[in-house]
Amino acid sequence: MNETRAEAKPDAAPLRRGWTTGACATAATRAALTALISGEFPDPVTITLPKGQQPAFALAFESLGDGYASAGIVKDAGDDPDVTHGATIIVTVRPLPPSSGVCFAAGSGVGTVTLAGLPVDVGEPAINPVPRSMMQAVVTEICTEFDLPADVEITISVPGGDALATKTWNPRLGIVGGISILGTTGIVLPYSCAAWIHSIHRGIDVARAAGITHVLGATGSVSEAAAQKIYCLPEVALLDMGDFAGGLLKYLRKHPVEKLTIAGGFAKLAKLAQGAMDLHSSRSQVDMDFLAGLVPDNQQVAALTQRILNANTALEVLELTREMEIDLASIIARKACETAIETLREADVSVDIVVTDRKGTILARHP
Repeated sequence: MNETRAEAKPDAAPLRRGWTTGACATAATRAALTALISGEFPDPVTITLPKGQQPAFALAFESLGDGYASAGIVKDAGDDPDVTHGATIIVTVRPLPPSSGVCFAAGSGVGTVTLAGLPVDVGEPAINPVPRSMMQAVVTEICTEFDLPADVEITISVPGGDALATKTWNPRLGIVGGISILGTTGIVLPYSCAAWIHSIHRGIDVARAAGITHVLGATGSVSEAAAQKIYCLPEVALLDMGDFAGGLLKYLRKHPVEKLTIAGGFAKLAKLAQGAMDLHSSRSQVDMDFLAGLVPDNQQVAALTQRILNANTALEVLELTREMEIDLASIIARKACETAIETLREADVSVDIVVTDRKGTILARHP
């Protein structure tokens, strides 16, 4: 999961790409293994990413001792909001007995998998398949160059990673002790929030593997708590959807569960009702024309319509309609449910919507 570090930059300022924890770990592996064999750390160190890009990384830490070498790289997430931005990814390599191959270990701050459904087996360090493949390729390349067997232990550590993990999905995914080493391309696209969407997908995978038939996707902790008072679902069924309704719904389209509850505040779900898949304030806005069009015809007097169109916030519109005894929250719940079902297409998933206010009071449910 990611956390927003800053608001979106002005349109004139180009957004920088960043590097995944997997790319940083791969670069650190190359530097550490090269030093273990040659006695010298390459700095900067260059790697080849899955799509052929060749970024160079500066070393922030290096240590060479008897039978080991360590190298560390500070993760730069570019302009993507990312909780692991600034974390130091440290790799320590050690030679292993012949025919051991490449083995991975979780050092301090890197998690261990405890629940089924993730792309890594239970008991393994939380290092995803693509980063593993990238590091294995580096080991094979370097060992072949020096005519050595590719029998190496790779231990990845992230100082403070255990604290960072509390701000991610890892506790709910059953990953204990630290963060995960992630990435499929090695590149973090600015404001793609790829790590958060990845966590939504893994949360669905873990829930399905645990036999969960009802999951809850909430825009925040307040709406999640409100829905939990109704359903009392196990923690593994709780999906931190945040603003990424599309990331949740599109994955459930291909990997369905029997029932999905979406819970959120009035403004967020008004955006979903009008068809937005990304509910963040910088990427979608409440459409006042849309809200005005939802007011029942027999009550849609010109004065109210104009007041809605001139409103500054969705909350203001909600209060205006309440004054006219119009249950706009229920209309939004129904429309949001229709959007969700349309996005799920033919997937066999039943949907219900819970609309809350900022204090967690339930304003409407549908159906």
